[in-house]
This record gives sequence, structure tokens and C-alpha cells, in this order.
Amino acid sequence: MDHFAYRGGRLMAEEVALDDIAAAYGTPVYVYSSATMLRHYRVMAEAFADVDAAIYYALKANDNLAVVRTLARAGAGADVVSLGELRKALAARVRPERIVFSGVGKTAAELAAALALGIMQFNVESVQELDSLSAIAAAQGRVAPIALRVNPDVDAKTHAKITTGKKENKFGVPIGEAMALYARAARLPGIQPVAVAVHIGSQLTSLAPYEAAFRKVLALGQALRAAGHDIRRLDLGGGLGIRYRNETPPSPARYAAMVKRVTRGAGFGLMLEPGRMIVGNAGVLLTRVIYTKPGVGQGFAIVDAAMNDLIRPPLYDAFHEVVPVRQRNRAKRQRVEVVGPICESGDVLAHRRMLPPLNPGDLLAIRSAGAYGAVMASSYNARPLVPEVLVDGPRHAAVRPRQSIDALLALDRMPDWLDSRAAE
Repeated sequence: MDHFAYRGGRLMAEEVALDDIAAAYGTPVYVYSSATMLRHYRVMAEAFADVDAAIYYALKANDNLAVVRTLARAGAGADVVSLGELRKALAARVRPERIVFSGVGKTAAELAAALALGIMQFNVESVQELDSLSAIAAAQGRVAPIALRVNPDVDAKTHAKITTGKKENKFGVPIGEAMALYARAARLPGIQPVAVAVHIGSQLTSLAPYEAAFRKVLALGQALRAAGHDIRRLDLGGGLGIRYRNETPPSPARYAAMVKRVTRGAGFGLMLEPGRMIVGNAGVLLTRVIYTKPGVGQGFAIVDAAMNDLIRPPLYDAFHEVVPVRQRNRAKRQRVEVVGPICESGDVLAHRRMLPPLNPGDLLAIRSAGAYGAVMASSYNARPLVPEVLVDGPRHAAVRPRQSIDALLALDRMPDWLDSRAAE
């Protein structure tokens, strides 16, 4: 469920008309619904309320400070994968002891900064990372609480570019090597193994891969305890899918029931790291039609949003529903390609969609754009980053302003041998 619905023929974000948003902030513009993300967070939290479980929002899905702060106020911690995301979590007032640092390529500087802050847990993904963290912790006179992220070799049955739990993926350590690595970790100075971590992919629509992975992780945790390790928690990652088109992902309640059935009576605390599931359907990308023109088999609607604003369709062949902001139920539908102005044939935001006749100036909403939308944007073709707007009931505010072309130009520096007027 989300809080984007037609009212009086106008598509609304909670109590704010999206055409009013477009008038106030211009297009393209991302619009986020506070009520939607809070509802999704609370549904997940309530599903696990009867067990020892905590939610750490995965900033990689959407790291806007206002989004992170909204969820932190509701009780979420943060799952980060870079020093930048760590700084964002802190800026959104997430306490260090509520932050988990994941990621396959943490640098020594990132490890040192996170350790000095006293974060809750490092999810370590290689022997070399483990040794590096040990050396840094010993030098600081600190102890780093860690989980080893294990790779269970489970196929998540999701897109090849977002599966992370198969043996050929770069993530984690082979689960068969985990016992020896935990023994090594326990001997290292400055290292305290406290958990086992796993994350098998994103946009999962079946519980079966989860259950297969979690049973392996549970067995590992129990074996580690039997070997004398003080393993307190199982970090189960995230990845629960959302509905973009006709998917039927499991509800948080069904997911929680499976997790509790698998882990019941084992005595482990649980850590959950959802991202897309919370914010994916809490956002839309508003765009305006610039031109229309005929094509072979279908027409083209050339809009002011492009692949630099929303890379998911060309990168993953991802489907996002596209709807007119002004409802036109009686209009005869026509097949159209919704494309941007980028000089790439791949700049297609929606392929062969049936939409009412479009004219220059019409507004469209690209739905389910709250996750991996603005956060993956670029300034390709020297297109400034678009604004992000947060709606809360009747209120709305720009939570990231539109980047100006002057600000974009100011990022570059001219070397002195090219900047000298005398050389011309």
C-alpha cells in the first residue's frame, strides 16, 4: 500500500496534489511520502515485535537525510556501506550504537573512522578485511564487534545484477570456511565475534531462498556457540521485494512467520536490514512531456526526466509503472515509448506502454521510484541533479534542492596551464 492516489482526477501524494508539486519545484522532481515509508517500517517492526529483533534501514536504497531521519525517529537503526553513508546516518541523528557497517570493500580509513565512533557491528567480508580491522583496533586500543558475512551459495532467484548469495558473487566468505575464520577472528587482537551475517540479494519475491539461507546460518551460529564463541545475533540482511508490476512478494508478516519458525528457541537476537521494502513504493519521479512524435509501431513521448535521473530501467530492464498526473479514464490508450533527452538509445524509461494521448506539457508520474532512484542519479550530459521533495500530510518541503548548472560547473577546476589568458 502507498499514499499516492487519485482524488478528483488529480494524482495526490498524501494531501498534496502532484501537479502543485511540479508547479512549485519544477520537473523532473522526486516526491516521497512520509506516511508510506512509515507504514512500511511499522508493518515490518510489528511483524517482529514479539521476538528480540531490530531493524537497521539500508541507506543504499535512499540516503536522503530527511528520509533517514524520518525512519530514525520511528526507531530504525542504519545499515551503511561507506563512510559517506555513515556520515549521513550520523547527520540524521542515528546513534553510533545503532549503526551496522556492511560492504565488501571497506578501506582502512573507513574502518578506523567507524571504529573510533563506536558503531554497533562490522560485517566483515574477507580475511584481509578482518586482519586490517584487527590492526586498526589494536592501534586504537579498541575492540571491534564483528559478524562474518557468509556466502551460503543460495540462488535468490532475482535479477543477476542484484543477487549476492551465490558462490560466484563477490560478497561474503564461503560458509564452509566460516568455522575456521571465526576461530582465527577470536585469536586476533581487537576483534570480538558477536554475530553471523548473511544477505543473499535484493527484490526477492519468494521465501524459499531466504529459508534455505537462514537454516544454514542458524546451523553455523549453533556450531559456533558449541565451539565456545559468544555469538549473540543473526544478521539476516534485507532484500524483501516490492510490487513494481505484477510481482507478488511475501508480506512482512509472512516473512516474519518464516524467520520465527526457523529460529524459534535458538536464543539468538535478530537483525533485519530492509531498504527497498520501506522506501521503494514511497516515491515517484514526476516528469513533464517535452515533445511527442510518431514512430514505427508506437509513438514516442520525450520527457524531461532521463536515464541519469532514473537508471534502473536501462541498467536492470526494470519496470516502473507510468501514469498521468491528471486522470483520463475515458481516453483511448495508445502504445508509446517514454524516453528521455539523453544521447543514448538506452534512455528509455518505459517501453511500449499503453497511455492516453499525450501532449507537450502533460505531467507523468513514474511510480515505485523511492528506492535506487535519486541515490543512483548522475549528471551525465551535464544535466544537474533533480530536487527531492518530502510530503507529510498537507506539508511539503524540498529536502534536496535542484542543482544549478553553475553549481555543476563549479565542481570542475581548470589547471593553470589552460587558465592563463596570456597563453591564448
